[in-house]
Amino acid sequence: MIDDPESVTPPAEDETAEDEDIAPPTGQIAQGIAVIREVARTLPPSPGVYRMLNAKGDPLYVGKASNLKNRVTNYTHIGNLPNRLRRMVAETRAMEVVITHTEVEALLLECNLIKRFMPRYNVLLRDDKSFPYIHLTAHEFPKLTKHRGATGEPGDYFGPFASAGAVTRTLIALQKAFLLRSCTDSYYATRTRPCLLYQIKRCSAPCVGRIDQEGYAKLVEDARSFLKGRSQDVQARLAASMTDKSEAMDYEGAALLRDRIRSLTQVQGRQDINVQGMGDADVIAGHQAGPHSSVQVFFFRGGQNWGNRAYFPSHTQETSLPDMLAAFIGQFYANRTAPPCVFVNEMPSEAALITEALSSRAGRKVELSAPQRGDKKKLVEHALINAREALARRLAEGAAQAKLLQGVADVFGLDSPPGRIEVYDNSHIQGAHAVGAMIVAGPQGFIKNAYRKFNIKSEEITPGDDFGMMREVLTRRFARAIKEDPDRDRGTWPDLVLIDGGQGQLSATLKVLADLGIDDLAVVGVAKGPDRNAGRERFFREGEEPLSLEPKDPVLYYLQRLRDEAHRFAIGAHRQKRAMAITGSPLDEIAGIGAKRKKALLHHFGSARGVAGAGLTDLERVEGISKTVAKKVYDHFHAEG
Repeated sequence: MIDDPESVTPPAEDETAEDEDIAPPTGQIAQGIAVIREVARTLPPSPGVYRMLNAKGDPLYVGKASNLKNRVTNYTHIGNLPNRLRRMVAETRAMEVVITHTEVEALLLECNLIKRFMPRYNVLLRDDKSFPYIHLTAHEFPKLTKHRGATGEPGDYFGPFASAGAVTRTLIALQKAFLLRSCTDSYYATRTRPCLLYQIKRCSAPCVGRIDQEGYAKLVEDARSFLKGRSQDVQARLAASMTDKSEAMDYEGAALLRDRIRSLTQVQGRQDINVQGMGDADVIAGHQAGPHSSVQVFFFRGGQNWGNRAYFPSHTQETSLPDMLAAFIGQFYANRTAPPCVFVNEMPSEAALITEALSSRAGRKVELSAPQRGDKKKLVEHALINAREALARRLAEGAAQAKLLQGVADVFGLDSPPGRIEVYDNSHIQGAHAVGAMIVAGPQGFIKNAYRKFNIKSEEITPGDDFGMMREVLTRRFARAIKEDPDRDRGTWPDLVLIDGGQGQLSATLKVLADLGIDDLAVVGVAKGPDRNAGRERFFREGEEPLSLEPKDPVLYYLQRLRDEAHRFAIGAHRQKRAMAITGSPLDEIAGIGAKRKKALLHHFGSARGVAGAGLTDLERVEGISKTVAKKVYDHFHAEG
């Protein structure tokens, strides 16, 4: 049972002891008891689920029972309840009951109702977004991409992975190893030449016929085998092919296979901890410190460790570790299938019932166990250490900043609080002295040594074209990121990109990223409100309706501060560029005239005007100025038109 109050203090279901020595309750708690007694009077001794409701009709608590009549009656023995449940009884003004055929059925329904209503007196698993999977699409030339959830488009799904970051790292390595495309089908169909991913050897370019269907199908099958846990077979086959090519003196082909083998080794090297013969399993370890809990879940699929994720369930101080784990496991697997084995550091309350429920949902046997020795015991202990450290970090973090970043994640639907936020803005005056700016923020505040400014260089951009300027800035930024940090393991890739602008700027940004083969960054456009009023901003996301936050929402203030910092930095860079232009010299516009030649010309002629009026022969007499340079200077000032 998940967080049932009877596991704490109330009498067992077959007990009917009266509270003879306790004064009759009065006030609100008496009203609650009266409501519960009236409902209990008509209940059958059958399995089912009950809901306590407050005066507004909102659920206070969801519970299940094998004997509804006895279980609900226990709430009227107020002297045996802890303070938390006494408060719940005092708030109860109505109850709803659903009778089920079995207690397992009741448990499954209870978990679903808890996730749906999030009652305040239950243990709540708040951070329970669907997990990312790797998706191998059903296409003539399948693409390898990230997909949230294990259903949707046709194709093969591999997962779950602990986080979007774990999927991204694995995808990058798999792209290098198997050269499968990651672009959208529409982008694939319109290509006329290979993209950047082909140039950096992360795609075989089937879009332009650089590989035939048979050759690509072999790559797909190797990728499928690797993701199903047959990595040793794949590596052995690649190693044999590399040897054959080397012996045939096809050294370029052998080098390509060598690089692919290295990429597979990198995936396996990130497994951190593995157990031989593990197969498919989840490892769950919970740790408590007073009213705070942390649960670490490690995912093993096909014998490979696909990462871990920390959870921080919400509960009261009276909740025991077995009760918390029971609540967590029930809700965690309420909308996903459990693997054949689930290992825990401590058996949850009503473990046999939970095991039966997990098996019923999976349609096969699921084993729930707490290993006592051997490698699996070490694995659970490793997860427990991670749970302790995660809770310690969470409690030690700056509460305000952590809460704000979590708020940003909640508002924009991110997997976790962003560790790096990049904000972009442009500044110019009627297109003159245009400059783009990027500022960076993280858990410790603004990361000023990561700020960057971009002088707009393209001559094809019409003065004042904000979309064109943003395209240039983002192209330069992320093309360089792909080149310098293709594996995204140096902490230089953002978790969230904020763009100053609305739907137009968002669309331009997404197109730039798509052209670069990047489709997994969270991008949000921040548009100023009507009359440019602060507090009425609208936020634009791909495929979502624009949203606005309450004017006094702390997350809104934080996002405004980020935008204002980007605006301040962009304006500062623009003013600096404009000041340099005002104090600059016409000689600065001549290619090949550096500081030394500029100094020599000004020293000889006294001013830039004197240089402009000089003849070709006079220019050639200046020390350090060759005939070629003199001709260039002369032509600059005397060009026709």
